[in-house]
Amino acid sequence: MVHNAYDSFQLLKDCPARIDAVESYGSKLFAGCYDGSLRIYSPPESSASDPSELHQETFVLETTVAGFSKKPIVAMEVLASRELLLSLSESIAFHGLPNLETVAVITKAKGANAYSWDDRRGFLCFSRQKRVCVFKHDGGGGFVEVRDYGVPDTVKSISWCGENICLGIKKEYVILNTANGTLSEVFPSGRVAPPLVISLPSGELLLGKENIGVFVDQNGKLLQTERICWSEAPTSIVIQNPYAIALLPRRVEVRLLRSPYPLIQTIVLQNIRRLVKSNNAVIVGLDNSVYVLFPVSIGAQIVQLTASGNFEEALALCKVLPPEESSLRAAKESSIHTRFAHYLFENGSYEEAMEHFLASQVDITHVLSMYPSIILPKTTIIPQPDKMVDISGDEASLSRGSSGISDDMESSSPRYFLESEDNTALESKKMSYNTLMALIKYLQKRRPAVIEKATSEGTEEVISDAVGKSYGAYDSSKSKKSSKGRGMIPLNSGAREMAAILDTALLQALLHTGQSGSAIELLKGVNYCDVKICEEILMKSKNYSALLELFKSNSMHHEALKLLNQLAEESKSDQSQTEVTQIFSPELIIEYLKPLCRTDPMLVLEYSMLVLESCPTQTIDLFLSGNISADLVNSYLKQHAPNMQGRYLELMMAMNETAVSGNLQNEMVQIYLSEVLDLYAAKSAQQKWNEKDHPPERKKLLSALESISGYSPQPLLKRLPRDALYEERAVILGKMNQHELALSIYVHKLHAPDLALAYCDRIYESVSYLPSGKPSSNIYLTVLQIYLNPKKSAKDFAKRIVALGSFESSETTKMMDSVLSSKAKGGRSKKIVAIEGAEDMRVGLSSSTDSGRSDVDAEEPLEEGDSTVMISEVLDLLSQRWERINGAQALKLLPRETKLQNLLPFLAPLLRNSSEAHRNFSVIKSLRQSENLQVKEELYKHRKGVAQVTSDSMCSLCNKKIGTSVFAVYPNGKTLVHFVCFRDSQGMKAVSKTSHGRRR
Repeated sequence: MVHNAYDSFQLLKDCPARIDAVESYGSKLFAGCYDGSLRIYSPPESSASDPSELHQETFVLETTVAGFSKKPIVAMEVLASRELLLSLSESIAFHGLPNLETVAVITKAKGANAYSWDDRRGFLCFSRQKRVCVFKHDGGGGFVEVRDYGVPDTVKSISWCGENICLGIKKEYVILNTANGTLSEVFPSGRVAPPLVISLPSGELLLGKENIGVFVDQNGKLLQTERICWSEAPTSIVIQNPYAIALLPRRVEVRLLRSPYPLIQTIVLQNIRRLVKSNNAVIVGLDNSVYVLFPVSIGAQIVQLTASGNFEEALALCKVLPPEESSLRAAKESSIHTRFAHYLFENGSYEEAMEHFLASQVDITHVLSMYPSIILPKTTIIPQPDKMVDISGDEASLSRGSSGISDDMESSSPRYFLESEDNTALESKKMSYNTLMALIKYLQKRRPAVIEKATSEGTEEVISDAVGKSYGAYDSSKSKKSSKGRGMIPLNSGAREMAAILDTALLQALLHTGQSGSAIELLKGVNYCDVKICEEILMKSKNYSALLELFKSNSMHHEALKLLNQLAEESKSDQSQTEVTQIFSPELIIEYLKPLCRTDPMLVLEYSMLVLESCPTQTIDLFLSGNISADLVNSYLKQHAPNMQGRYLELMMAMNETAVSGNLQNEMVQIYLSEVLDLYAAKSAQQKWNEKDHPPERKKLLSALESISGYSPQPLLKRLPRDALYEERAVILGKMNQHELALSIYVHKLHAPDLALAYCDRIYESVSYLPSGKPSSNIYLTVLQIYLNPKKSAKDFAKRIVALGSFESSETTKMMDSVLSSKAKGGRSKKIVAIEGAEDMRVGLSSSTDSGRSDVDAEEPLEEGDSTVMISEVLDLLSQRWERINGAQALKLLPRETKLQNLLPFLAPLLRNSSEAHRNFSVIKSLRQSENLQVKEELYKHRKGVAQVTSDSMCSLCNKKIGTSVFAVYPNGKTLVHFVCFRDSQGMKAVSKTSHGRRR
């Protein structure tokens, strides 16, 4: 026997006749005897007990109804809702209560051996031989037959299951459909024990097969794999929640009606004939006596089970406590779970123990107290009292008055807490792998609710601060998560303190079990780990990856970046490298800085300098992808890493030139120029400078000068040396619209007519693509002027250079002499003669800002002298770009001794083009004249319109005859109106439009 679920008490003994059936009615007991009499027993008259229930006192015979039945009474049942007593003997009879007057006798039930009553609907079904009959109570004193069904064999057991009937026949169980009379097989019955059908309170059925009870639904479908296994095949079963009581040949067996259906109690009695459920007890009928099994209160049973260490049974009984005692039930369950958890923990079932700690909702610190090696942060939380002492708190309401089990349990309950913290064996057990794994699972299950509560608490605090509310318990200087860690948690923030305890313990448990990856994942998400404790542990274990995540989650970016830099430096050193430091590289600093670009750009710039030289490309990509202000980055690089400034600006320009300010563009060109000047100085010192060489630095500078439009050319021009970098000077002058100066350099200094031609093409095309501009040939006339008047070009060049401030005035003569003394190379130039009157030609600085004007008046004739001009370059230019040059102006510039035959490549296509244009314009003129004639013809047709006015013609406005009045005709030629009416209507329209405009 596990514990006492029922107390047996003998209500009566020494009955003169054998008792075949027994039933209770209120506090009275009906005994149906073998001789057909009905004996009624009741408590003594002096008893003051409740008349509606049976009580533990000896009953006395109140009366005997002799001849109640002609044959022995097989079964009886009190129908309390209808105040009837149903008895099965030679037939089924109904007697009124309490006087036992006969109400109805179903004669068709003669010979019936089993019946079942459906109290909800008032339906009675019974079996007789191979027939099943159904009767219905009409609400008065009669019964109406509903239907009669045939079955294949004699029915041994019968019960209603919803609107159908479950039958236990000789070999099997079947479901009888009362609507159509069809039978559905369930499964075979036992070979030895007779079939047994028991209806459960839930509407399901319990079917017996030998010593096994099988659960099925109302349609006969198996419900679960578990079975009730009795010691022997029962002959009768009574269900009294939460127990199933079975009548066995030599005893009564009580089992819990919950899986795994354990044996609760065994009651040994001899010659048991009947087992009947009463309203508050179970009646056991013997041959000549009656015992009653009174249930022990659930509270007392819980106390018994807990004291004996049967925690699972105690928890199962807590589920059946009345709903009105829900708070008490929760307290009981929590206390039992806690005790059970300690018991399991001490016996090595760590995971099961944690499941019960979880179910008990005990404070986390209570569980962590079993792990003394886990370091916890200081807390202001007041520990809750131990719930284990509350198991028997309400004995007065839950246990019997005579029960002393509560006191015995408290005095004899085993101690599950460890008593000695100095026992090293126990300490090692507490920190074993299995115990820590169990703790991890427990903390992970508790964590979501704790973190959610802590987060909501923090949100409420932020909202209250935003609206100006203050709580007395909150200090104005309390630290936030965004401050340096959460080591100091604000006072009275209970949820966050509990979250800090949980996360700190969980992190340590993960580290102790070697789950570094899980520890890092914990730190990556929202966490409340105590920074001070966790930092010390992680540093000691050299778990730098987790330490970095700890710093990151607490916004301790300076500490994290310093650690990363230290680890990266150690990994590059010549010392022996461990596996821990080998995984750290400068790239990790860049990855760490990426999310901080938007929130803390100065921090990004500060620590990016540590890796700028080792990872230049990645670092500059960080600046670009992080959308840090380009001016800020440039200023910082200029101060701390000037050698990387140009690289950064290059990438910025490559990404989006329009997004780069003119200041930055100018900065980049200045950097390029500085590099070229340094190169020039170095090579000039070695006398190795060659103006025609284009090293990478010069190529980069020239490309930038040509492609970038936002820089300031004037400062650059002043930095150029006097006798070098002519190509750069030409490009810069071109940006300043000093086209004549630029072309002079290409022609006289660089001796590169091809570069001059390419320059002219660029200017021509740029002007032709302007929305409002027309193609200009003046640029080509300018280069012609330079080819034909070298002396004038030299003077203009020197004067304009002085005007632009590129050189001092003392250098002007040298510059002019340099230009005049230059000799063309390649055999294409001839000797230059002095052209008289060249000094009189206009030197106009006004052209410095007009790209479309020539510095030479095309109408100004060239004077001849004793020198030759660059006639071959002139002829090449005219033949190559004839379609872009004004032929008349070009011919005026040419020397008079120029041979016409040499001009054939220029004049031939020019004249063909002019002739073709002339023909095209003539055709267009003819077409337009024809179109003009057509329009005039159409106008004349309209003017020739005729309006016929007769004596019947009516005005369309006033509907009066036109007569001889002045009239007007509408454009359709048919509508006639008086001129006065037309004028008045036009005036009304004008007034209407004016008033409408005012309203608007």
